[in-house]
Amino acid sequence: MRIQGLGVIEDALLELHPGFTVVTGETGAGKTMVVTGLHLLSGGRAEASKVRTGTGKATVEGRFENVTAEQATKIVTDAGADVDEDGSVIALRSVNADGRSRAHLGGRSVPVGVLADLSEQLLAVHGQNDQLRLLRPAEQRAVIDRFAGEAVAAPLAEYRRVREDWIAVATELRERSSRSRELAQQADMLRHGLTEIEAVDPAPGEDAELTEQVKRLAAIDELREAASAASVAVSGSAEGDPDVPGALGLLAEARRRLTAAEDAALSDLEPRLAEASVLLGDVGAELTAYLESLDADPERLEQILARQAELKKLTRKYAADVDGVLAWAEDARARLETMDTSDEALAQLAARRDELAAELAGHAADVSAARTAAARELAGEITAELAGLAMGQAEIEITVSARQAESGDPQELKVGGQVVHAGPDGVDEVELLLKAHNGAPPLPVHKAASGGELSRVMLAIEVVLAHADTVGTLVFDEVDAGVGGRAAVEIGRRLAKLARSHQVLVVTHLPQVAAFADRHLVVDKGTSGGVTRSGVTVLAQSDRVAELARMLAGLDGTETGRAHAEELLNAAENFKKTPEPVTASRSGKGAKKKPGSKKNS
Repeated sequence: MRIQGLGVIEDALLELHPGFTVVTGETGAGKTMVVTGLHLLSGGRAEASKVRTGTGKATVEGRFENVTAEQATKIVTDAGADVDEDGSVIALRSVNADGRSRAHLGGRSVPVGVLADLSEQLLAVHGQNDQLRLLRPAEQRAVIDRFAGEAVAAPLAEYRRVREDWIAVATELRERSSRSRELAQQADMLRHGLTEIEAVDPAPGEDAELTEQVKRLAAIDELREAASAASVAVSGSAEGDPDVPGALGLLAEARRRLTAAEDAALSDLEPRLAEASVLLGDVGAELTAYLESLDADPERLEQILARQAELKKLTRKYAADVDGVLAWAEDARARLETMDTSDEALAQLAARRDELAAELAGHAADVSAARTAAARELAGEITAELAGLAMGQAEIEITVSARQAESGDPQELKVGGQVVHAGPDGVDEVELLLKAHNGAPPLPVHKAASGGELSRVMLAIEVVLAHADTVGTLVFDEVDAGVGGRAAVEIGRRLAKLARSHQVLVVTHLPQVAAFADRHLVVDKGTSGGVTRSGVTVLAQSDRVAELARMLAGLDGTETGRAHAEELLNAAENFKKTPEPVTASRSGKGAKKKPGSKKNS
């Protein structure tokens, strides 16, 4: 990924490791601009304030590798771009100083939303804002669904399908019942209109056809004169006057003379005149038929004018032409079917509503059961993670309960003897509770956990959910804030374990976390000519010792600090060399990815 003109970063190239990449640096050096760049590349909100002072625009360019998933490649191709032969695609986002932004994918200009759709398939960014987001009930329900996978997704899809029909039928029943008098009046008007139209019984396009007939009958003398003169010119006089032979007679004479000639050049022209004679004969016959069809009957004209008057009554009331009148009638018949307010019709609707409600309640119960099972398993896995993050006595509980319907709720549904609210995501409310220690009551996480404990809880959730993630790249922005000591080491170990199946990018201030990285990037800030600039450098192993020592309370200039840093690095390297035991995945989540199968960006 290349970042130009973003915040304090003038120009920086980040080559991310397929495994674990860490970004460190002094406070204010611009570490967060790396994550800001990823947010922009992921279609996030563009802010003019992020554009570096003195530059016209900020640009972030990234190359995504292994873009092979069907949904990801579809997003690229639907945007008119192509995935390169090596399975990679380049995305670019630029933000002008006035706040305007542009996006490109595979060399094509695309809407910013396309980058957002693609990034959802390829990477997930987790920061401190995500911690606050995960405390909301709706997000906690989404966490359960994400963890459960198809076990919840399948019954939830059926629930939503039936719910749509249930709401439509219930709404129609309420409308018919409450507006019965108004609907009855409207139905009477529609029936009256249909009676009028059916009495006239217009044919499609009849008004245009009658107009043409009226024009013809009104000008019949002029038309007969024109047709008669043309007929004489083509076929000759009807009385056989030799002085008026017509074109056919002249052609016959010409053919006779050419046939009698002994010159081949002349006789060869005769077949062409024969063809002309055939054509003129056809025209003459059609002119004769046209003259015979002309009818000067005044009664016929009166009939047509009377029919036109009937049609005009309809077109004045219902539409601009006969075709529009017929369309109005078709629509009126369809509307009448929904305006039946008889007791029988209302009873049929009520029966259909109750039938759908029973089916919906069954799907809702299936969704709740799947969520409850997933909640128990997820709570157990998060609790196990917390034990390794120096919260051995902590225990997570995830409750799944029905959301009770309020009085007059139009979407109330009876499920298992309870009257609940049937929302688009089911009938469940999900809450994440924490027992901070043995004997403590379970409380909402944000009330039971301190700042550092909250960070560890959120990281434990992300570690557990990462194995359910379909994206290949995970980004963590200082989710270890407020953590230190042994818990910090455990965070580093867990991120290193994640890097065996995912590409992991972490922005951190903890040396215990940074020591576990496969590649260490440091953001340096310097001042030249009164202008502050930051750049990104890949650290060699010897430089990593110095950076870790600096992070250890600024001990980079002491032997003790360097020794401690080397000890951290050695411990981390030894841990990464330890093979991970093969574990079976939970049902419905799919097998965990094996090392080496990750998607890189």
